[in-house]
Formats: sequence, structure tokens, C-alpha cells
Amino acid sequence: MQKEYLYLGDNSVHNDRYLLAVYKIIPYDGVSLEDAASEIAAESSTGSNLHVGSATNFSLDLNARVYKIDERNNLVYIAYPWEIFDSDGNVQNILTFLVGNVMGMSEVKACRLLDVYFPPPMLVHYDGPRYTIDDMRNYLQVFDSPILGTIIKPKIGLTPNEYAELCYDFWVGGGMFVKNDEPQANQHFSPYTQMVDAVRWAMDKAEDETGHTKVHSFNISAADFDTMIRRAEYIITKMKPGSFAFLVDGITAGWTSIQTIRKRYPDIFLHFHRAGHGAFTREESPFGMTVPVLTMFARLAGASAIHTGTAGVGKMAGTPDIDILAAKEALKINIEGPYFNQTWSKIPLQDKDLVAAIDREKGQWALPIHKFVQQRSEITHLETDAHDWRLVRKMAPIISGGLNPVLLPEFLEIMGTIDFITTMGGGVHSHPMGTQAGTRAVVQSYEAWKNSVSLEEYAKSHEELKVAIEFYNKNGIQAHRLKGNEAV
Repeated sequence: MQKEYLYLGDNSVHNDRYLLAVYKIIPYDGVSLEDAASEIAAESSTGSNLHVGSATNFSLDLNARVYKIDERNNLVYIAYPWEIFDSDGNVQNILTFLVGNVMGMSEVKACRLLDVYFPPPMLVHYDGPRYTIDDMRNYLQVFDSPILGTIIKPKIGLTPNEYAELCYDFWVGGGMFVKNDEPQANQHFSPYTQMVDAVRWAMDKAEDETGHTKVHSFNISAADFDTMIRRAEYIITKMKPGSFAFLVDGITAGWTSIQTIRKRYPDIFLHFHRAGHGAFTREESPFGMTVPVLTMFARLAGASAIHTGTAGVGKMAGTPDIDILAAKEALKINIEGPYFNQTWSKIPLQDKDLVAAIDREKGQWALPIHKFVQQRSEITHLETDAHDWRLVRKMAPIISGGLNPVLLPEFLEIMGTIDFITTMGGGVHSHPMGTQAGTRAVVQSYEAWKNSVSLEEYAKSHEELKVAIEFYNKNGIQAHRLKGNEAV
């Protein structure tokens, strides 16, 4: 045990000098939870596995502090002086402390980061999102629905023209947002620059025919930053401002990739794809962090959007409580988390302007979902919030993984907001009548839900939705019974 890291009952850690973290820790037999907690606090801050005789008075003041232990639930609360983190607003550096070596310590057989709290003075040093879903809505002139998007399928193997043809079909069918899938790069069958060129041609044609602007999210993840920047610059030269996003595979390409692109291109929508997260976020995993915690760090890093799961409705592992909490962490100013209440504020929590902003948000989220849709549809333009500079701006949840027109209404009821981006892949391109019809079926599904009409009733006068219902029901992909979970 390293007693210098134990401050049990110390309430001074709530003075906003500390980042607070709660872990679920299961020690091996013969190791007490208190012992394990002190070792993790040492390893994740100033110390080692032994008492360090070379410590100075100053370094001792930077020790992490174990301030609470819940033996019954194996919970350990640790406070970290945020001065120990890189002063350049480096999310990678924080995660190196909090979920770095501690995940490999021999004393524990399970260690999961369950929740974090970022104090306002610390948030000042981090960019947060710049280009938000509100900016994308303004470009698309879409205020009364989710931003309806797709992933082109098959995810790999199409030539640039084949890929662009499906983009065109989706856009003319009524879709708004298309994304590269996470493995798409510079493959020999689809040279990167040719793919970008083809997308621009398809977008121009679709916009001319529909009279509506469209958006494409390009995966710029690469082997090195120079290549990422070259890809980004090529897209900028070919695409219209506002018509594109930069997708970065945030887990496999790394947090530094995310923050590099955020800092270099602050006025471009930054799409954080979380491929690989399941290795450490799945609830059955003994080591790692939760999906909401991952989402919080993505917001801190400045991503405009991150995938947050389908709340148990689609094909990916996830539950309504976890995935909806992640969506809240992305969207809201003030979130009541499982262990901490996080306010994404750079000013004191008692400031009257912040209190007013939180009250406005509470009123908005208290609206019945259909009333929220009506309110959204009455917006004619988006004004920059006068308090944005005081807050870490919101991040859009991206919803993907097995959704289709039949499942969309159920997800909307669970989600409780329309402030998200859908990216249905198979749910669009598998439609028996093709991609355009699949897109129309998605749009029709949303229209039915918005107007409080059952899918079956709406399908009587909408052929694409009728075929979609028959197809997905036949294939066993049906709506689940609503679970009555709290909405965002």
C-alpha cells in the first residue's frame, strides 16, 4: 500500500483543481481494494510500484488522491490535479495517465473507467467542437428531421464511379449525408483522388436535380500526418465549403490524429469514427472505459460528431441506458452522469448566464418529442449562441449499425431528440427496389413517425415503405418492443 495516495474522506477535491474519475476495480485474491486503489493512483500520476524516495514537496502535491472507496460495489474514486496534464490541451496525454499503464497492473483482474468530471478551469485549455450539427443543418437547410445519411455498401470493392453512383442515388432519393466507411482509403481499385472527383460530380448532379445541398464525409485517416493533410487539402480544392466532412478513425488512427485535424481545420466538420472501441468499451470487458466516457473525451478533443450506438435497436452491442447517456454527453450542456454531474462550462457553475443556458436546455429537452420536431421546423436560420465562447460546444451523435426504415421510429422514440445523424448502410442499399427506393423508404418512415401515423398505414400510399416493411420483416429485422427508457 502507498499511503501517501490515500485521502479517504477528503472533500477538498471538489474545489475544481482536480479531474475526478471513478473506476470499478477488482483486485486479485490477497490484495485489498485499498491496496489496489493506492497502487493505481500512484501509477496513474506521480509514482511507481514502490515508494519513491526522490519525490519533492512539489511533486508530492501533484499526487493523485484516492478520496472515496465503495467496497460493496468495487468502486474507487480518484482525484487528479489537472496541472499534471499537458498544458497544450492534449487528450492523448490525459488518457495515458488514466487508462495507460494502470490497465496492465498485476494487482488487478479488472479495471474499468466508469465516469469522469472535467472542472471548468481545466476545460479552458481544450478546444471542444467548433463546427457543429447546427452549422451542418444551416448548410443543408434541414431543421425538422435528423440528418438522414448512409454508408455506401459494399463498404469496400467499388470503383470510384460505382461508389459515386450510389451516392447520387441516395441523394436524389432524399438523403442528405453520405460517409466513407471506416476502412476506405487509397485502395488500388478505388484511387483516393479519383473517388473524391467522382463524388463531386455525383453531388453536383444530385444538387442540380433536387435543388438541395448535400454533404459527404471523407475518411482521411492514413499512415502518417503528411498523407492525412494531403488528402484533406485535395478535398478542399475539389469540394464546395460546407459540402464535406473529414472522417478520422479516432481509435485506430489515434487521438493525436483527431486533435491535429481539429486544430488545423477548425471550420470543417470533424467526424470521429470509433472503429475498435468495442475492444475496451463492451460491458463484459474487464478492462477499459465506457462508451459515455469515450464520448466525453471525443467532445473534449473537439470532434464535431461521434458514433454513439443504436441503443439496442440495431445490430451492434449496446443498451438504451448506455447509448442514450453517450448521446447526452455529446449534446447537452449539463448531464447527470452515473457518478458525476458534468457541465460543459468554462465559467463558474453559479454564473447567471450559465444557469440561464442550462434552464433553457432543460425546457427544450422536457418537450414531448413531436413538439420538439415542430419547434425545430419553425427555425428559419441558426444564430450563434451568445454564450458559445463560455461553453464546450455540443457534438452530434451519429447513429449506425443495423438501422433500417422499420426500426427508425422505435429508435426515435428511445432517442427522444432529432439532433443526430443517421448512417444506415444495409438499411438503404439492401432495399429490393434499389438505393433510391431504399432512401425514399427511410424518408417515408420518418414522415410517418413525425405525423404520428403507423408505418403500416403510411405504407398503403407509399410503395417504397411498403416493400421495405415486407422485406425487413421477412428477414427477421423487425422493430423491437419499446423498452420505456429515458429519452435524451
